[in-house]
Amino acid sequence: MTGTPERIRVLIADDQPLVRRGLALILAPDPAFEVVAEADDGQQAVDLAHRHRPHVVVMDIRMPVLDGVQATERIARELPACRVLALSTFDMDEYVVAALRAGASGFLPKDVSPEELSAAVRTVHTGEAAVAPRLLTRLISTYVTAPRPRRSPSPVPVSDLGELTPREIEVWHLLATGLDNAEIASAMGISVSTVKNHITSIFAKLSVRDRAQAVIAAYESGLVEARSANPAG
Repeated sequence: MTGTPERIRVLIADDQPLVRRGLALILAPDPAFEVVAEADDGQQAVDLAHRHRPHVVVMDIRMPVLDGVQATERIARELPACRVLALSTFDMDEYVVAALRAGASGFLPKDVSPEELSAAVRTVHTGEAAVAPRLLTRLISTYVTAPRPRRSPSPVPVSDLGELTPREIEVWHLLATGLDNAEIASAMGISVSTVKNHITSIFAKLSVRDRAQAVIAAYESGLVEARSANPAG
């Protein structure tokens, strides 16, 4: 194997200088990452993302000028190759769901370990959602029925579900109830690679970017109800 793998270009956006510096100091020493810029508000994050074209933006959700949700929506729309990893002070936060709706590929609480931050940046860079499946389900089932800001995309219409095959709907339902790919494969008696193929098709038919948005779509379409996703509470 020849050549050096491309470094993951990261933009850090947070209105607290100490948090920005701390995140940069975690990532910068790792040769897999290059911290290309730091932003102290959402508008600056959008502007710097256009200038530096990072692979991943680590985005605080609550910032002045333009909040992290609005900044995420703009970056997802204007720079579709760029992934956003949302940061929140709390695990259970309705703003996290708003950020996921807007196009964020995952979220982390601000007290994560350096190893968790590095792993999450790598994960969203590959196009996967950096949220533990069951935590994602619990978060979305808690907040998805709350009134959405007007800027949020519309739910997936139930009529559009006709484009999915019965098998794909079954996979989507299991995904939305918090199972990972291996667990879905076991439940359906199929291979993990087949599950991945189904999920790729589901994403395309629903016009969603990743697992997080697919779970949100399942709740908003009525495929899954909050009370059925977490029977154990």
